Amino acid sequence: MSNERNPRLAALDERVKQDLAYLNYPPANWSKPVTATDGTAVSDVVIIGGGMCGLVAWLSLTRGGIANLRILDRAPKGSEGPWRTYARMETLRSPKNLLGPALGMASLTFRAWYTALHGEEAWETLFRIPRPMWMDYLNWYRDVLSIPVENDTHVTRIVPRDDGLLSLEIDGGAKPSIVTRKIVLATGRDGLGEPTVPDFVKGMQRHASWAHSADEIDFTRLKDKRVVVIGVGASAVDNAAEALEAGAAEVRLLARRKTMPTVNKLMGIGSYGVTAGFAKIAPEWRWRLMDYSFKQQTPAPHNSTLRVSRHPNAYFHFDCGIGSMTEEDGEIVITTVHGRVFRTDFVILGTGFSIDPLSRGELAPYQDRIACWEDRYTPPQGEENPGLGRFPWLNEDFSFTEKEPGTAPWLKDIHCFNYGSTVSLGKVSGDIPAISEGAQWLARGVAASLFIADIDQHWKALLAYEKPELDGSEWVDADAGATAQKTA
Repeated sequence: MSNERNPRLAALDERVKQDLAYLNYPPANWSKPVTATDGTAVSDVVIIGGGMCGLVAWLSLTRGGIANLRILDRAPKGSEGPWRTYARMETLRSPKNLLGPALGMASLTFRAWYTALHGEEAWETLFRIPRPMWMDYLNWYRDVLSIPVENDTHVTRIVPRDDGLLSLEIDGGAKPSIVTRKIVLATGRDGLGEPTVPDFVKGMQRHASWAHSADEIDFTRLKDKRVVVIGVGASAVDNAAEALEAGAAEVRLLARRKTMPTVNKLMGIGSYGVTAGFAKIAPEWRWRLMDYSFKQQTPAPHNSTLRVSRHPNAYFHFDCGIGSMTEEDGEIVITTVHGRVFRTDFVILGTGFSIDPLSRGELAPYQDRIACWEDRYTPPQGEENPGLGRFPWLNEDFSFTEKEPGTAPWLKDIHCFNYGSTVSLGKVSGDIPAISEGAQWLARGVAASLFIADIDQHWKALLAYEKPELDGSEWVDADAGATAQKTA
């Protein structure tokens, strides 16, 4: 909807600009310019990812007076993040009143944007935020802040340079590289890993026989087909619903658990205290909290589960860990660890994502130098969790650390502002509730690092500063006359 047709949205745009002006935005850039040894232009920060994390990171950094930055995304404009690609829920899980990427500005909240379009009465009756509408909001957020996302720009490799800078290879070298001092990986849920693909589908043709819930799936092909979805988490349930609504003959959800998870455990301690304190508590507590919540599993939302169960041809099966999966006579035969057999036409893996720096080609060939939790912490018996162990061990500014000090000093200049930071810093760089808090931590850390790196230049600037505050007309030296008479 254009602002010409909606004066309330135009008024909100003006309110955002006024709020920013009252906050002295944008502040002057204070970071000292750097020149590469070969004369290449150098950015202070490059943000990889133009979705929610990247946008709020950009705003927080610019509000901190860091203006020499770029923000890149490999997707075309409007397709950043999962909201119009592999996310298939009807509504967001997060309550509608969470502040998200507003960064403390009421005029930047989803509520401000929604009520400008639809009014307060509509807001009061809104249950949860429709998924496509969240993308509409992020597009408005980007436009009203004039965030210069460079779309269709795929970073394929991050290369450390001999002069201490970082070079970003673009589209496999097809486009000119970008040189920068700092990199922010604002790359979302799979930004430091990949979709989890179990061994039991190996040897079967992807897309023809199976797909992961993060894949592009043509659900119209599943009309009148039998579909099995592996898992009962949110992504599994959402994909099952899509298949049912596309006319699948039947959809069976197979869960290895004996019962459906029903309690979102982390909500039991959700508070600003958790957000602020998680990164400060001892490693054993961070591990214990995450290990417990991961093993309990977050249930699919109530409305998402009903979206599936209202179909009479939807079936939930529990205690069905997969033993094997084969293709026989044009169908897929699934045998559980207890010997139960299911026959189907297509399989969707609702198996989530695995975090592992070794899976990221952008970080080759030094991924193995990144310290992970398994390199720093050994959990007690009963809390073993190899998946958690592959999460990176991060500094408080989201930067990577070296597995062996001195082997990869450039890692301190790559900041993991994505789901990979969860075990080190909590859920402050991917989920909606605390994303602004995380962005503020990021900006503070990046600013501190740049200032410290340039301390010699700041010292010289301090010594050279001669702009007078006073011109001599503001006071009279009471003893000046007497001193002059005495001298005479």
